[in-house]
Amino acid sequence: MNPPNVQYISQCFIKPKSSLQEEEAKQPIIHLAPWDITKLSTHYIQKGLLFVRPSSMIDQENSIQTLLERLKESLSLTLVHFYPLAGRLATTKQENPPHYCVYINNSNSPGAKFIHAAVNLTLSDILSPVDVPLVVQSFFDHDRAINHDGHTLSLLSIQVTELVDGIFIGCSINHAVVDGTSYWHFFNTWSDIFMTNNSSISRPPLLNRYSPVLNLPFTHHDQFISRYKAPPLRERIFHLSSESIAKLKAKANAEWQTNSISSLQSVSAFIWRCITRTRCLPYDQKTSCIMSINDRTRIEPPLPEGYCGNFAQTVRGIAKAGELLEKGLGWAAWQLREAVANHNDKAVREWVEKWMKTPLITRTAEFFDPCGILVSSSPRFKMYENEFGMGRAVAIRSGYANKLDGKVMMYPGYEGGGSMDLEVCLLPESMRDLESDGEFMDAVCMSV
Repeated sequence: MNPPNVQYISQCFIKPKSSLQEEEAKQPIIHLAPWDITKLSTHYIQKGLLFVRPSSMIDQENSIQTLLERLKESLSLTLVHFYPLAGRLATTKQENPPHYCVYINNSNSPGAKFIHAAVNLTLSDILSPVDVPLVVQSFFDHDRAINHDGHTLSLLSIQVTELVDGIFIGCSINHAVVDGTSYWHFFNTWSDIFMTNNSSISRPPLLNRYSPVLNLPFTHHDQFISRYKAPPLRERIFHLSSESIAKLKAKANAEWQTNSISSLQSVSAFIWRCITRTRCLPYDQKTSCIMSINDRTRIEPPLPEGYCGNFAQTVRGIAKAGELLEKGLGWAAWQLREAVANHNDKAVREWVEKWMKTPLITRTAEFFDPCGILVSSSPRFKMYENEFGMGRAVAIRSGYANKLDGKVMMYPGYEGGGSMDLEVCLLPESMRDLESDGEFMDAVCMSV
């Protein structure tokens, strides 16, 4: 039986609530940096929080309307600080000589999009099934949109979906405008302004881009745009307690006789080995574990964490499938540790220099290793700290965006204390085998 469809009740656009002086201080144009431009052909970031619907809002239409108005008002105040999110992408181009320049236009946009929706489902309908229900993808706007679509679509869209006993706040932001660090900086600021009703913030974003104006060697976006469609996947949330993570970290360090392998590297290596085992790859088949890494702290001098834009890349550990499984967790984790350690100021600057000579825009199908895994997001992001007057969220969920076979997203565990939730996307047969993998299931349990 198919779940009920999401009913879209209303939508509007929200602009920054700025004074004339604040409006005059805005930069009408913000040019994109290489880290941003590489994302033009990938999907928006889509993450959201599921809240228990307060008893005061049940069967009280006025209470829902009050929440919506407060969300809109606080969003408008937040956009004063993050005003590029209320803009649109724009391009100047010519054919001879080739000239293609993409930037954020902050002066010609109706603003950020805000949607009110409802669905006849309960919290249990979302949280109880073994797999994440497909209906969750309908809790996000800009479904399957790629970042280049930000020329005509809003760069930020908020969808508030009413459940029978819950509220889901889904946030879609153009990934050519922010990375995960900036995404949660915005989300945290919005929640803080909502809770305090105060537009002043302690950690303002740095909006100036770390880049000169870039002229790309294209004449039309068809020369670099492709749209990736994922195969049918199963998506599950697995939980790693802080105790389980500590055991994995201790095992990895003991096997390699070191103490410098981190928890994230240990967990990533563990998942890499388990998924590789379920795929039954030939011994000599190369496989990789691709990990997102924040460049802000890698360059010298470092950029502040408040830099608002993309400043992340990926590093990868590479191994033969048979070698990965034979040599153990410590060996696998050390490959990831070395990949991270080698991604320093010199490596970042060499990448930029190479990219400036030959600009490359990531195409998902070409970038991803079908025999590997891609680990993204971070349990270090402050996700459960966003409350919006409804208390702590009960779950974090994501939309369709950027899902592929072997994608693993790391979230903080609900109970805190260093625990993690893993959102794992696999082909159905691979997920079935992972669920039968004794080593994996001994370490994880399904998240509640």
